[in-house]
Amino acid sequence: MTIAPARGDGPQARPTPARAVAPGLLAAMALLGALVTVRVLAPESAALPEGGLQDGITLALSVLLESIPFVILGIALAIAVRVYLPTERILARLPRRPAVRRAILSLLGVVLPVCECGNVPMTRGLLMRGLSVPEAMTFLLAAPILNPVTIVVTWQVFGWEDGILLWRIIGGFAIANLVGWLLARHPDPRRMLVPERVAASGHDHGATGHDHGATGHDHGAAGHDHGAPASRLTRAGRMFREESGAVMPALVVGCAIAGAIQVAVPRGVLVDLGQNALLSVLVLMALAFVVSICSNVDAFFILPFAGAFLPGGIVAFLVFGPMIDVKMLALMRTTFTARTLALVTAVVAAACFALGAGVNALA
Repeated sequence: MTIAPARGDGPQARPTPARAVAPGLLAAMALLGALVTVRVLAPESAALPEGGLQDGITLALSVLLESIPFVILGIALAIAVRVYLPTERILARLPRRPAVRRAILSLLGVVLPVCECGNVPMTRGLLMRGLSVPEAMTFLLAAPILNPVTIVVTWQVFGWEDGILLWRIIGGFAIANLVGWLLARHPDPRRMLVPERVAASGHDHGATGHDHGATGHDHGAAGHDHGAPASRLTRAGRMFREESGAVMPALVVGCAIAGAIQVAVPRGVLVDLGQNALLSVLVLMALAFVVSICSNVDAFFILPFAGAFLPGGIVAFLVFGPMIDVKMLALMRTTFTARTLALVTAVVAAACFALGAGVNALA
């Protein structure tokens, strides 16, 4: 996903959609083709002990094919909301009490179902519309988890088993609001923004804006062409192309990683790690941080590990990954200072570890 430069909001700062998505889509298609080819052509003798190469490829493909319909649904729903929903009217109706306001903002992902990739540019737009830094951070952390696509996919994968879905929802809401409350204690929250964002939020609180970042010209804005149906369809088509180019490569690579881990790591090692109440949480949090997979499909990614790992580790993976991972930190650095991100990362990591350990204690 291409990030628009922090300075300069005019047309020169906008990425060319074809250039932004083509390499990722080609890489995803090439990897998928390679997986299918190896699966079809590999002889039985090529199978490795304890599962084997073909089992790993079969696992990766099954997770990928099962998740693709939900990815397409999630992208389409998110685009429909961004194109047709009047964001300004929603923000204008928020209550004034800070804690209640943040709590409602943490639930805004229900009506703005964008994965974490799109949430950073959307958060920049909300800052420009007058949200405070604690409010914007609360939305940013909660929205990838508390949106209908993520919830439905998690239910599809785990159902009500071990309370994984329920703990994911509760944990996402509670941790996001905890971080928002802590940041609200800061004497000057605007110092938590990079200078370019301070200037933008200070001079354009009510604007529709141009700097809405990575995956298009107008992730959360009211936009300039909402009145014409043809223009809306054009925007929707462009957004779908850009979102697909961002999400599909990550999904393919993530599924390949899941299959590779199942083959490369001995089952006994996975079981030993997964059945330790504390290590299982730490291992899957580290995995979530590294693989950086989209919240709309991370439940499919972690499903193959459910048999070896305790439910607390699964919950920690599903809560920590959408909030903090390598990709998210890179995106967030365009808006928030390094010191702010270090604080947020430490708080979220500690809270997710406590949540996972607690779930394991209750299991």
